[in-house]
Amino acid sequence: MTLTQAAFGQRSLLKDAGLVIGGSLFIALAAQVSIPMWPVPMTLQSLAIIIVGLTYGARLGAITLLAYLAQGLAGLPVFSNGGAGVAYFFGPTCGFLVGFVLTAWVAGLGADRGLTKRFLPAFLVALVAGAAMYIPGVAWPMGAATLFGIDAGWVGTSAARIWTGWVSPFLLGDVIKAALAALVVTGGWAAMKSRKA
Repeated sequence: MTLTQAAFGQRSLLKDAGLVIGGSLFIALAAQVSIPMWPVPMTLQSLAIIIVGLTYGARLGAITLLAYLAQGLAGLPVFSNGGAGVAYFFGPTCGFLVGFVLTAWVAGLGADRGLTKRFLPAFLVALVAGAAMYIPGVAWPMGAATLFGIDAGWVGTSAARIWTGWVSPFLLGDVIKAALAALVVTGGWAAMKSRKA
C-alpha cells in the first residue's frame, strides 16, 4: 500500500486523474525553484519527482511523469526555468527528462514493496531512484541523440566531460534531496499512523 492509498482509500479513475494532475503541477512548480548551493544551484524538480514516486507507487508515478512531459511538449512552461516545447525537450537535457519517468517508477517500486515507512529504506530507495535518471541522462548527449537526427555541439560528449559537467556537480544535491524525500514520506506515514491512533 502506498501513502496516497492510505490517505485517500480505494483507488478510482477520478482519484487517479486528480493525483496525476496534482502531481504534475507539484513537479512543475518545484522545477521553478532553485536554491543556491555548492558547487551548483539545486532545483527542487527531482525532489518532487522522487516524492511523487514514493507516495504514488510505480504505475501512477510513471503516468504522472508522462503527463508532465506531455504538458511540456505541448508548450506549457513546466520544465526548469519555464522551459517548454519540442525544441527544449530535444535539447541537451532530453535524456534527463526521459529519466524522470524512470526515477518515479523506481521510487514507486520501493513504495509498492512497503519500503517507504521507515527512513533508511526510503532514503536508499530515493538514492537509487535519483541515480536512475542518469542512465538516459548521460546516454543522450554521449550519442543517443544522433539516433534521432540531432546534430548539435553537445552531441557526442565524452564520458570525462559528462562526469565533470553533467554528473559530479549534482551528486551532493541528489543525496540531500533523497534524504528530504525520505523525511517527507516517512513523516507522512507517521502522520497517518497518529491520525488512526
